[in-house]
Amino acid sequence: MATVLSVSGSPSASSRTNRLLRHLDRRLTAQGHEVIPLDVRTIPAEALLGADFKHPSIVEATELFARVDGVVVGTPVYKASYSGVLKALLDLLPQYALAGKTVLPLATGGSTAHVLAIDYALRPVLSSMGAAHIVQGWFTLDKDITVHEDGSLSVAPVATEALDQVVDQFSAALGHRPVLAAVS
Repeated sequence: MATVLSVSGSPSASSRTNRLLRHLDRRLTAQGHEVIPLDVRTIPAEALLGADFKHPSIVEATELFARVDGVVVGTPVYKASYSGVLKALLDLLPQYALAGKTVLPLATGGSTAHVLAIDYALRPVLSSMGAAHIVQGWFTLDKDITVHEDGSLSVAPVATEALDQVVDQFSAALGHRPVLAAVS
């Protein structure tokens, strides 16, 4: 199947966004895809904020984006937009880092007032980076994600059904990617 980069744009290791992505990674793995997790928060701040394109962590992230077939991008919503750490990484990637890729945008937040952040904040950036196909994304309310004391995660049934559907659509789209010429 395909190789997928699962990018968590959360600045917190224990965030619902991060845990939800890792939960969805297991579904993609079960469907036969190789999933590579990338937690942007693990990239040194000095490399991100100093725009150090030659920093080994930035070079490695750029190489990961280049070698995968698809990208899942997950972010908490802050002030009606995606996270600053995700923005910092996206700014350091080549202009067409998503050329030929299938992309699934996901977001989490505390209020349905932020549901449009995917379409009006994140999707335009992903599109400008050359994504071949951006599948229908999904916004999950924080209240629908429960992290248990043992670290396990449960997602409310209505959110689970929707998430399963968008992940399955993403998985199917990975199998039908058009062959594109490399962008110079």
